[in-house]
Amino acid sequence: MLAADVSPWLRPDAQTSPQRLFCHVHGRAKGTAQMIPGWPYSVVAALGSGRSSWTAVLDAVRVGPADDTTAVTAAQLREVVDRLRQAGHWLPGDPLVWIVLDSGYDVCRLAFLLADLPVVLVGRLRSDRVLARPVQPRPSGARGRPRRHGPLLVLADPASWPVPEHTTSTDTPRYGTAQATAWQRCHPRLEHRGPWRDHPGPAPIIEGTLIRLQVEHLPGDRAPKPLWLWTSDPTATGADIDRIWQAFLRRFDLEHTFRFLKQTLGWTAPRLRDPAAADRWTWLVITAYTQLRLARELTVDLRRPWERPCPPGRLTPTRVRRGFRHLRAKITLPARAPKPSHPGPGRPPGIPNQHRAPRQDVGKTVTHGRARTAQQSIKG
Repeated sequence: MLAADVSPWLRPDAQTSPQRLFCHVHGRAKGTAQMIPGWPYSVVAALGSGRSSWTAVLDAVRVGPADDTTAVTAAQLREVVDRLRQAGHWLPGDPLVWIVLDSGYDVCRLAFLLADLPVVLVGRLRSDRVLARPVQPRPSGARGRPRRHGPLLVLADPASWPVPEHTTSTDTPRYGTAQATAWQRCHPRLEHRGPWRDHPGPAPIIEGTLIRLQVEHLPGDRAPKPLWLWTSDPTATGADIDRIWQAFLRRFDLEHTFRFLKQTLGWTAPRLRDPAAADRWTWLVITAYTQLRLARELTVDLRRPWERPCPPGRLTPTRVRRGFRHLRAKITLPARAPKPSHPGPGRPPGIPNQHRAPRQDVGKTVTHGRARTAQQSIKG
């Protein structure tokens, strides 16, 4: 099971750093989200089974100003699945690979771009989306062009919801009773605009299963809201419905990985100017995180007096890093001892910098420039 998400490396004051974008940053209170300049990275990781803070980071790609996030993610997922095939981690006849996404991705378009791969996509939808049901059988002798879309299913209007194909109820220790309702063969109405502007022929019909998850309560006495999911499997069964929403809850493990990379391993601590240097540092941090993940069975639990003991093999990333220094003293080091060095003289005092770095714009300047030019030509 794979999970894909975007995490920003915020660089608000780096005016000379190129290829920065406005990154969406959530606030603690409602309506306090901000758009801060930075480098967004699309990360793909393998999720484990059960409750765990560990993920296996498999790939990380920086999204540039001229890149389409959905197209970049599709190419990234295709490369990851191909590498899994070449390594023998997936063979013909094995269960399909599940890919879990959040609402920031166009899961329907990703399902179309990755239709030739042995994957099943699961993504969250916004509560204001409108999907279409299959077309009803056409009566004999009807005239006119056949319809391509059936009755509409408005997520915010319960009156438009037809009778569901599956309804399941599960008792959970954290959320109480979780009730899932599913409608099969639901698809969005696509038109020749936006990413489908250059699509040859009529817009495709991408069918899937729509799932509505309603829990009894949330931690912290918060009012529960329904969660809408869409999977690329158009004929998901009742057993698949429960596995789908439980797999989506495992996606939050990737958030723990982002927090550990930034706050503990110092992913975003260096003040780098060149994006290529940021890419190299990102892979060095991922390598260090992988070493800690491989050493979680070898380290001991050096817990604080107020922390609960963890059984062997269940140590968190922070505790593995705490005990890694004792493991490092017992293993051989491939690197030699560092040589003593002294810092360079630097710029002489009193002589300012005569070659200042140019200031760089923020945002999708290439795409906005093309759209602005096309709009001006239409007006002219």
